[in-house]
Amino acid sequence: MTQPVIPIEAETQAAADNYSGVWGHRIGFGRKPALLLIDFMKAYTTPGAPLFAQGVVEAVARTPELLAAARQAGMPVIHTNILYHAPNCADGGIWVKKAPVMAALVPGSPLAEFCDGVEPLPDELVVTKQYASAFFGTSLAPMLHADGVDTVILAGCSTSGCIRASAVDAVQHGFRTIVVKDCVGDRHAGPHEANLFDIDAKYGDVVSLEEALDEIGRAGRRRAGRAHD
Repeated sequence: MTQPVIPIEAETQAAADNYSGVWGHRIGFGRKPALLLIDFMKAYTTPGAPLFAQGVVEAVARTPELLAAARQAGMPVIHTNILYHAPNCADGGIWVKKAPVMAALVPGSPLAEFCDGVEPLPDELVVTKQYASAFFGTSLAPMLHADGVDTVILAGCSTSGCIRASAVDAVQHGFRTIVVKDCVGDRHAGPHEANLFDIDAKYGDVVSLEEALDEIGRAGRRRAGRAHD
């Protein structure tokens, strides 16, 4: 028997009702946030490329305002990319075998370049990874801890892949985790919305760009106040 098609909005509302009072507590921003831009690479924004996702194109278009605010506030800004250096992408292990489309992300490929408008500045750190999470197999967590960072603000792609994996690992490494819903994207609305729902329920706070800008502004004013003490 064919099941009726339920609109995503109705499914999300039903899930929200089911989770109400159990999941979804707000964790909020801490005292020292950092902005983490996850894998804004041209593989996701080049029409015709296997990884192309219109949702990522839209997220990239909205992110320069977030990035400019973080830079203006003087907060740490960290970018990640995925690059495989070993023959046959062997440094991608089982993940590349499961998702061979990732093998396009090799040095020298135009698809491995950062997207226009959200490129790292010369003094901004780029963390290169081979797996979904920005924290897995990298020095990101101890570096942030050493700098006193207690909150990570996530933008990037894809929502159901590297954003979710990084959000889960961020909270497990002891960071308040914030995902800016307007600045993350995926190739389909279903996985995008489902993963935002899960992250917001269990691992961090999913916020609007406007809310993130307000909090970044407050962080910048705190930093300026400390500089004048």
